[in-house]
Amino acid sequence: MIIKQADFVISNTNLDKCPKPIMPEYAFIGRSNVGKSSLINMLTGRKKLAKISVKPGKTRLINHFLINKDWYLVDLPGYGFAKVSKTSKEKWQKFIYKYIDNRENLVCLFVLIDSRHEPQKIDLDFIENLGEKQIPFAIVYTKSDKLAKIKLANNIQTFKNAMLEKWEELPKEFITSSEKVVGRDDILNYIDKLNKFYYKKK
Repeated sequence: MIIKQADFVISNTNLDKCPKPIMPEYAFIGRSNVGKSSLINMLTGRKKLAKISVKPGKTRLINHFLINKDWYLVDLPGYGFAKVSKTSKEKWQKFIYKYIDNRENLVCLFVLIDSRHEPQKIDLDFIENLGEKQIPFAIVYTKSDKLAKIKLANNIQTFKNAMLEKWEELPKEFITSSEKVVGRDDILNYIDKLNKFYYKKK
């Protein structure tokens, strides 16, 4: 897939104010500071489409971008340890889960995992929750360029092993580096494949 156009549509915390669910939608989420904004900018080829900050928790709204006038890319607030109040975190969690649980045209939720770290309970718990609710998702390992190949492979396998303690089958996975533009074609081709299936069902 070649992205020729990527336009910001709307930011909000209200599911009812999201664009009409008439196109396939793909959302991106992960712990704070996982590299989500950089990944979105890398995928779209737009350096400033998603705002990047040195402070975790920059994304605080549901951000919709229309891609090629054909599908929506959604930038969701991160979960984890952003330096915000408990009230704000609870507010974020509420509208994030409302979106994930009820957005009828959400084809796939891309869950970003920082490949540099050991499996984090917060990630595993979030993924388990998706499974319980039967939300379609894929795993995106970020920042792969920060590790030697052997260490990267070991970390990813360790995460898979942690998932296999509760999962019989693992979801689709992607290894990425925003800095080195690794994984871009794999993710976009996957979205393209799902788009064709989505419109075929229509």
